[in-house]
Amino acid sequence: MRTIRLLLEKEFRQIFRNKSILALILVMPTMQLIILPLAANYEVKNINLAVVDNDHSSYSQQMVQKIVASGYFRMSATPKTFEEGMRLIELDKADLILEIPSGFERNLVKQGSEKVYLAVNAINGVKAGLGGTYLSSILRNYNQEILLNWVQGPKMPTTPQIELTYSNWFNPTLNYNFFMVPGILAILVTMVGGFLTALNIVKEKEVGTIEQINVTPIKKIHFILGKLIPFWILGNVVFTIGLIVSYVIYGIVPVGSLWLMYAFVIAYLPAVLGFGLLVSTFCETQQQAMLIMFFFMMIFMLMGGLFTPIESMPAWAQVVSKFNPVTYLIKVMRMVVLKGSGFNDVVPYLGIILSFGVVLNTLAVLNYRKTS
Repeated sequence: MRTIRLLLEKEFRQIFRNKSILALILVMPTMQLIILPLAANYEVKNINLAVVDNDHSSYSQQMVQKIVASGYFRMSATPKTFEEGMRLIELDKADLILEIPSGFERNLVKQGSEKVYLAVNAINGVKAGLGGTYLSSILRNYNQEILLNWVQGPKMPTTPQIELTYSNWFNPTLNYNFFMVPGILAILVTMVGGFLTALNIVKEKEVGTIEQINVTPIKKIHFILGKLIPFWILGNVVFTIGLIVSYVIYGIVPVGSLWLMYAFVIAYLPAVLGFGLLVSTFCETQQQAMLIMFFFMMIFMLMGGLFTPIESMPAWAQVVSKFNPVTYLIKVMRMVVLKGSGFNDVVPYLGIILSFGVVLNTLAVLNYRKTS
């Protein structure tokens, strides 16, 4: 125990002596958690819409006004022909073209139906898909309003209709930040812990102090614990700061137990820290460790369910995600924060994370080559 205590004193002195590390630990996660959720938002607004109105009737004008009033679209131009509208798309001045045919109102009144043409700039797939969906939904609502107006008059017989009522569970206001912030916090805790431990042993190698440690009677397991525990404590500090920022900036209050979240993070950090230490034992320079961790962090982030649901990934990617520890932290964070899940709900994921921690730290101890 005295050996571990001396190692911990050494590590904490090194950490607090390096002001850049303190800034990395305290300032960087705070700023990222404030900025990233505002940028990582799938809600598309201010879509540039070009309307080719060949009818210029009261119905076509009402439909365009309803589209613009939705707040999702911005009228960028009213070209006279569809070809002019296509040129606007080519110049990136329009995202969608809505063409209203001549005789739109007349055919709608006399025949009871009419078609409009929608062209979507699909270079940005997300914007194209959501923009087309938004516009189609608005047109359906407008069509429903026309039908209701006609039902009240003699132009169309009354027909049975099905009305849909629904409620949004776990996120009633559909606040996107409530979904993204827990996931981003999970990524930040992983990045801070993983990068710092990956650079730690390598730094000892570069400055030459590792040779002095190697000739001491310190056991390998004590050495790894001395490297892991300080960053395990700092990881919990980062997590606490993240929870405070989430509450102060975004008003996020976990529905479930705060202590359950801490319990899972306490079990999770040894896994990611052990992975960082394992990488550090393989590398000879900090540059190597940085590049390797950057490679894995990109995989952890993109295949952890932060932006894309795991269920929407290909079958092989779903298998890979099961070996991604970030997957389980993101899932548990959202379960506890949004759904209020209890201990029994997270036990399966807790067991997996503990297994990750045992395996990765064991490999780090075995791979650390100590010469004495």
